[in-house]
Amino acid sequence: MAAPSAPPPILRYFEFTHLPEDLRRVSMPFSELAHRLAVLLPPGPELSVALRKLLESKDAAVRAALPPRTEEATR
Repeated sequence: MAAPSAPPPILRYFEFTHLPEDLRRVSMPFSELAHRLAVLLPPGPELSVALRKLLESKDAAVRAALPPRTEEATR
């Protein structure tokens, strides 16, 4: 039986416990899916692409959930 491979390093970018609660709720499903894919799929370039694109999607979703910037904050 082959030894299990190390988790992909990209999984560290799916951590969400440091985020405020409202952003955690957005980020958590992406983290769960990323970890599930890392277990279900064989290591290789396609897994890397899938996780990278999922990370891009997670980042966009978290940014979309951020409160709007005030005019004063943009100066």
